[in-house]
Amino acid sequence: MDYDFLIFDEPNKLKELIFERNKVDNKARILAGYCWEWPKKYRNDTNYHDIKIPEYKFGMSWNLENTKTFAIDPESVNEIGCIHTSQGLEFNYVGVIIGNDLKYRNGKIVTDYNDRAKTDQSLNGIKKMAKENPEEAYLRADEIIKNTYRTLLSRGMKGCYVFCCDKELSKYLKKRLKSCKK
Repeated sequence: MDYDFLIFDEPNKLKELIFERNKVDNKARILAGYCWEWPKKYRNDTNYHDIKIPEYKFGMSWNLENTKTFAIDPESVNEIGCIHTSQGLEFNYVGVIIGNDLKYRNGKIVTDYNDRAKTDQSLNGIKKMAKENPEEAYLRADEIIKNTYRTLLSRGMKGCYVFCCDKELSKYLKKRLKSCKK
């Protein structure tokens, strides 16, 4: 069987396919880069949508804090996991939402730590470091952001579906994917 890799133009289509794949064996999940806040008061409320992409009327919550078994809880398909809930785990299928911290500009994939959530502890201290040594701060944040997506994109054993908030990144990835299929 071939590996299923698709890039979606809108997140609701990605969500629909993950939900469909999950019906088979409860081994499909949506994951996202840490670009959306995770307010403490809503961490157990699946009806509160932390992750919103308004232009598509898309909204879902981060994985709930009241469970340590996001990967296997049947209802957790209704929430979005992050690197902390998926690192070291494998699913049959993953849908990955790439936030605005990863973009395509002037022929290059670039990162922007300013587009990460303030609640992202992996970048703790970066802004202070940027005042003292901007180049080192950029390089460290760039590595963390790219490693985050590398991890998320590699969690699906049978397939990975991607939605990019940055349209230019989506176009670039589609073009690269098309050239690989030749």
